[in-house]
Amino acid sequence: MIITEIDPINALQAAMEGYEVTTIEITLGRGDVYVTTTGNCDVITTEHMAKMKNQAAVCNIGHFDNEIQVDKLNAFPGIQRINIKPQLDKYRFPDGHEIFLLAEGRLVNLGCATGHPSFVMSNSFSNQVLAQIDLWKNKDTYKPQVYILPKKLDEEVARLHLEKLE
Repeated sequence: MIITEIDPINALQAAMEGYEVTTIEITLGRGDVYVTTTGNCDVITTEHMAKMKNQAAVCNIGHFDNEIQVDKLNAFPGIQRINIKPQLDKYRFPDGHEIFLLAEGRLVNLGCATGHPSFVMSNSFSNQVLAQIDLWKNKDTYKPQVYILPKKLDEEVARLHLEKLE
């Protein structure tokens, strides 16, 4: 596994865990699977995919569907898109090499899986409900902006769910 990370803190953490950390450009031609997890735009470009190892797989599990340049890939001169099965397409470049794109570059965990287990969804929805209750109870103290969920709410969700695991 090779980590390509632009955030220096995350890169240092990965390196300290023993992972090779480099740029995506250095991995081209040797990586077998590329997974975006950032939520940023254009993390994997058509130029990257044109240089990937033959039959490399590409997918996104980040926050949005704009991490992989799918529109530009579909418009790439001479590209051939072959649908293998739902949520799996093979792209053949003019030079003959191919890549596999999962879930059309959208969230692979939603497009290619059966969804999250109900226990995981319960944690997420519980967080959302507790956050809404907190917002309502403290509506006069919150200003219109983005807030990080208070740790006490995360701890409450964890406490409630731990009881069910015992």
